[in-house]
Amino acid sequence: MTAEIALTTPTQRLSHYISHRPVIALLGVLTVLFIVTGMKDPALFTTQGIRSTLLLACPLAILAACQTVCMLTGGIDLSSTMIANFAAYIAANNSGAGPVVSLGFAFLVGAAVGAANGIGIGVFKVNPLIMTIGMSSVLVGIVTVGIVGDGFLSGSTALLPLVKTLGSATLFGPIPMSTIVLAALSLLIIFGLSRTGIGRLIYATGDNESAVRLAGTRSWRVLLVVYTIAGLLAALGGLMFSGISGSVGPDQTNSYLLPSVAAAIIGGTSILGGTGGFAGTIVGAFILTVLNRLLTGLETTDAVRQIIYGIIVLTLAWFYVRITGQRTD
Repeated sequence: MTAEIALTTPTQRLSHYISHRPVIALLGVLTVLFIVTGMKDPALFTTQGIRSTLLLACPLAILAACQTVCMLTGGIDLSSTMIANFAAYIAANNSGAGPVVSLGFAFLVGAAVGAANGIGIGVFKVNPLIMTIGMSSVLVGIVTVGIVGDGFLSGSTALLPLVKTLGSATLFGPIPMSTIVLAALSLLIIFGLSRTGIGRLIYATGDNESAVRLAGTRSWRVLLVVYTIAGLLAALGGLMFSGISGSVGPDQTNSYLLPSVAAAIIGGTSILGGTGGFAGTIVGAFILTVLNRLLTGLETTDAVRQIIYGIIVLTLAWFYVRITGQRTD
């Protein structure tokens, strides 16, 4: 009763509604943006236009999942795109050994790098921003050295047929196979965050790490699991992107880094931790994919698009902090 009385003004009621049901509001934004973009570019309404949107949104949503799970703990993973690039190279280099070995090595690399991030952040208390930027720089060096001359990444770059199929094959109509991967992953993440013990610990760590520690849970273990999961998700995102593009490259997913952060923030995940979820992130990824098509149709440069993504991140980060009442002090 007290809460109902407190929400007396339209602004307060709107803030309460958005903070508790961001997905509904975001679906409205996506619908309007889709219509506006389609009016500028009618090809968006065709089967091929819808298929293209789904194809491009899939790897972005998967990479944004990395940011979502990390941001729920109050962290971030700025090494995710380099993990994706590295894993895709590893899978291609070992494609001759078959899908089990090839994909096994790719996910092992993702898990190992993610675990290293988790140890640095959870055990040695390195700031997530610093730790993951540093790890990204290390991976840039490893990949660059690996593909030069007779480096360990200079071998085969042929993609596995399975990766090509899951990345770009058509399931039916405008629906690509990659949507099945995203749908299955989405159910797993949403269920894991809302219905499992580790999911509750992730939210609790982001909300109040000291309280979690006082309750008897070692927060560094939670962070180790979170960043290992983020590494696995990044590896999957890299594989899906290579399947869509049909190739691998040392910087092929780098342009997805800022949009992946933006998608999580648009979806309602707080940069301060403890608030958000993956359902909103998925819609955020689709919003950015459609927005990117609109900006491309308006013939904006990549630099302008990066500026717009940055403005979106800053504006929505401020907005969600305001409506949820979270503070940094």
